[in-house]
Amino acid sequence: MVTDEELARINELAHKKKTIGLTEEERLEQAHLRTKFIEDFRARFIAQLDNIELVDPDDPRLEEQRKKNKNH
Repeated sequence: MVTDEELARINELAHKKKTIGLTEEERLEQAHLRTKFIEDFRARFIAQLDNIELVDPDDPRLEEQRKKNKNH
């Protein structure tokens, strides 16, 4: 997981790149941090997608559930 410090460093390097440019070492650090950030983002996104359940609104089981909820 990307820490707050790493995220701050990503932003710091991005700002520096736009203003005065990066050294070769900073460029490599930025690439490493970006890769780590993207991998973390993808893992969290996939986990979120795995928890999504698609529901057919015409499924008769849903109608039964709606009737039960109305009575309570």
